[in-house]
Amino acid sequence: MNKSNRTALVAAMIAAGLMVGASTASAAAQCGRASWYSLHSRTASGERMNPSALTAAHRSLPFGTKLKVTNRNNGRSVVVRINDRGPFIRGRMLDLSKGAASQLGFISSGHTAVCMARV
Repeated sequence: MNKSNRTALVAAMIAAGLMVGASTASAAAQCGRASWYSLHSRTASGERMNPSALTAAHRSLPFGTKLKVTNRNNGRSVVVRINDRGPFIRGRMLDLSKGAASQLGFISSGHTAVCMARV
């Protein structure tokens, strides 16, 4: 392999490494819309919903997963635990407990833009 081919190969490997790093970073944090809910019934995990607890519903993350959720409008963050399934409204990725929504500061609006990352 001549020097020119080696240089091209090294450049391609660096570019591929950068792309993998970028996709890993974007997989770690996701942004979208979140809403809140306040019930006293049982959640999909079997525990009773506690509106003041810092919990959330997600369609597919395992129960017990902890997420740091940040309100993109005001920068406030909270760590929640997944204990339910949902949301079942198109365009939303999380349903937060009323307690979590209160700490994030979006009770009055009902929904907000958030980013979430596993803790």
